Amino acid sequence: MNKAQKPTVAYWHLWTDGAGVSHQTRCFFNEFELASMQASIEPQWQGSKTKDGATVFVTVQPVGWVGEWHENPKPQWIIPLSGRWSVESMDGQEVEMGSGEISFGEDQGTRETNGRKGHYSKTVGIEPCVLMIVQFDKPPMLNSACRFR
Repeated sequence: MNKAQKPTVAYWHLWTDGAGVSHQTRCFFNEFELASMQASIEPQWQGSKTKDGATVFVTVQPVGWVGEWHENPKPQWIIPLSGRWSVESMDGQEVEMGSGEISFGEDQGTRETNGRKGHYSKTVGIEPCVLMIVQFDKPPMLNSACRFR
């Protein structure tokens, strides 16, 4: 990609519809500006996705880890650093992700249906999954997929 070509970056959005069912939608960041972070640094494509307060931490899911049906505690970016994990939404869609893939977990406000509420997640493969989490202080947006561009 050259400087003149605006980037597009994919992410998965786990969201809740108006009936309280979670879904996953493939979305894309496409609102970038070519700007410098400092006067002496060459410009790079930047796309600010939130200015809200946030907490950043790293979690390690051991081999064989399973997160039974649950909602994300807060709206949060989940970025795999190593290993693989999968997420199944209430609509039955299962997405497996690894390093370089991004997910935005915003499935708060789901309603239990057939023993399912929120999502089911697990570590995949023979190595632990290391995830960086960026958790927002603001409440979720409901009934809206792909809210970040």
